[in-house]
Amino acid sequence: MAGTRRVVAYVAVAGVAVLVCALLVLLLGPRGNGRNAPGTADAGISEAGQAASGSSVRPETGSPGAHADPLAAAAAGFLAGRRGSVLAAVYDVRTGQTWRLGSSAAQPEASVVKLDILETLLARPQGAALSPADQALARSMIEDSDNDAATSLWDEDGGAAGLTYYGDRAGLTQTTPSQCVTCAGFAWPGWGLSTTVPQDQLTLLKQLVVPGPSPLLSGAARSYALSLMEHVAAGQRWGISGGVPAGVTVALKDGWLPLDAAATDWQVNSVGWVSGDGRDYLIAVLCTGNPTEQYGIDTVSALSSLVWAAMR
Repeated sequence: MAGTRRVVAYVAVAGVAVLVCALLVLLLGPRGNGRNAPGTADAGISEAGQAASGSSVRPETGSPGAHADPLAAAAAGFLAGRRGSVLAAVYDVRTGQTWRLGSSAAQPEASVVKLDILETLLARPQGAALSPADQALARSMIEDSDNDAATSLWDEDGGAAGLTYYGDRAGLTQTTPSQCVTCAGFAWPGWGLSTTVPQDQLTLLKQLVVPGPSPLLSGAARSYALSLMEHVAAGQRWGISGGVPAGVTVALKDGWLPLDAAATDWQVNSVGWVSGDGRDYLIAVLCTGNPTEQYGIDTVSALSSLVWAAMR
């Protein structure tokens, strides 16, 4: 009988152990992808899917997968039938991807140099706020593209030397500020003859939108600059806004400049940030050799429209 009782006890203990193991399997067993209950989509995949379908939900940086090149076939095909030389670059804030189009030399900045001037002005020692007078000049320079305001702030920045110093800190590698404001044989302010490439313009835009761990500008300065760029005069909101629907954030600066006395060779540029409707990207387009100002505007705006469509 004692042996029988031991067997019964062992069986009872084994039964309890089996029951405990079964409960543990139920409680701790596999749950779909390991982060969500069965039948629930992974958070990152869900956000990427919403972005791809045109949702207004803004995904976290890096959540979607790799994106196709928005400056590939369609853009190249369009430009093949256009006059002038076009350089462009796009940076996807969500994935960190960068795409470039064109390989010619740096081009004149025209009025997009005003973004350089503004950032140099704002990169002051911690706590050094802009005076009301400087704020008025900055607003006129960005929102209305006022040349006199730009010249005043160029001088306050220290001219070419000041912009070069800031550019070096920001990581610009192919931007050269003009050495003259009043240039022989040129009717317009010489700072417009500063030269740059789209990649450097993306670098400047990143200081405002994705500044990284050691930003050169304070949070307040970045918000201030973007606010000015979001409120550019209606007649100057062409370019990278091409094809972008209402309700999407567009912070931009355009530039247009005749490079010859006859106004038959125009430099037309547009740089900025587009965010909304499932997109979040920085874009810079430079276009030289345009026979008219409007021809260049049409080229830049149409190319930007193709990029908007491709970034969905």
